[in-house]
Amino acid sequence: MTVALALVSLIVALVALFLVRQQSRKLAQVTEMYWQLRYDHGELKASLAPESPAAPPPVSGFVPLASIKRSKP
Repeated sequence: MTVALALVSLIVALVALFLVRQQSRKLAQVTEMYWQLRYDHGELKASLAPESPAAPPPVSGFVPLASIKRSKP
């Protein structure tokens, strides 16, 4: 009975080890793809020419607030 239990435990441990190694490889691949995508995104973002900022509307004249307050009785 003890030998059978030990054999079953060994088989379960080997299957678990196989699955963990497989998931570890997948995780490494996904991580590499993630960083490659971030790098490519940064390269594409840097290659775009920045848009020129819109010019502010022309100012017809500056009227200080103090002069408006003084002119009203």
